[in-house]
Amino acid sequence: MRKFTKAATGTAVTGAALIAAIGLAAAPAFASVNQAVVSGSPSGGVITATATTPTLTDNTTGAKLTCTSASATGSVLNGVYTAGAPTAIKVGTITKAAWSTCKLNSITFTVTAGTLPWNLLVTGVTASGSTPVSLTGVSAKLTGLCTATITGSVTGSFVNSSHTLSITGGSLSVSGVGGLCLGLINNGDSITYKANYVLASTAPVVVTAT
Repeated sequence: MRKFTKAATGTAVTGAALIAAIGLAAAPAFASVNQAVVSGSPSGGVITATATTPTLTDNTTGAKLTCTSASATGSVLNGVYTAGAPTAIKVGTITKAAWSTCKLNSITFTVTAGTLPWNLLVTGVTASGSTPVSLTGVSAKLTGLCTATITGSVTGSFVNSSHTLSITGGSLSVSGVGGLCLGLINNGDSITYKANYVLASTAPVVVTAT
């Protein structure tokens, strides 16, 4: 996250919003899904993924945070899953999450994952190789000149052809704001986190939901 800008004013100092975004959103509305099949996962089901320049935006103030990269480790076993149908089928968990060089202009903030693991859910049927998914139980903390905690869920899709988990939405909730946030991020603000996590070549996972 290289630039953190406030929508209309450009008040640069609130890297706070940045972290918030990391945390993630309120539980999403789910479509109908009956079964999810996972294949291509390595023995033991341990997967790793990385994302370049993930961003988080405070939807209330317009403040935006960018990190140079993000990484995640999870457990996704091959198999046929039905528990949780027809709303959300759990196919794995995220056990580690990290972000690197998160900045608001030249001011660096540290973003860390909160309580783990996070649940990886399939929330709709696969269409054109893309499967709707969500991560629930997400939490993250931002520390630096400004502090904040983000909790909730994020939504997006898993694209089989590129083995990419694309996070595009979710209604995040901010709490525990403190320090020099300068109004760029506030308790109760909604945050959007966007990132494309590409799985390592050792984990060519494919998800098919019907």
